[in-house]
Amino acid sequence: MDRKERNEKIELYGRGYDLLKAVLAEVPQEAMKFKPAPTEWSVHEIIIHIADSESNAALRARKLIAEPGRTLMGYDQDVWANVLDYHEHNLEDALEVTRLARKTTYELLKKQPDEVFSHSVVHPEYEAPYTFEKWIELYSAHIPGHIEQIQNNMKLWKAQK
Repeated sequence: MDRKERNEKIELYGRGYDLLKAVLAEVPQEAMKFKPAPTEWSVHEIIIHIADSESNAALRARKLIAEPGRTLMGYDQDVWANVLDYHEHNLEDALEVTRLARKTTYELLKKQPDEVFSHSVVHPEYEAPYTFEKWIELYSAHIPGHIEQIQNNMKLWKAQK
């Protein structure tokens, strides 16, 4: 990934929270806990997942910057959603966690010299080294991917009404 592409992805990462808030403005309260299928997440669960994931992403970025070569913590997102009972979590708190994790990490990313983006760490879910490029690819697309999921949930909820 060249500098231009990396910067574009970092800018997309920086806009993630605003994109999420815009799509959530279109979701009625009564649709928040609708699950398209028993094994799929509701919009509420998606928001809580995003907060947990963004918290982990912020820590992973810092590990990539400050401790290249070290090992990251993995986690099973479906286990977290079930065991942590995501429907009982506060949405506004989760959104604030997401906002702050994104804001502070975006600001940190913009200040890094080019050589930092060649760092890698060990990720328990990947055999190959987990590069900063991989992190940027995953997390610049994370919220946009969940926006599609939210929009799909809304289509299914409306069709069921």
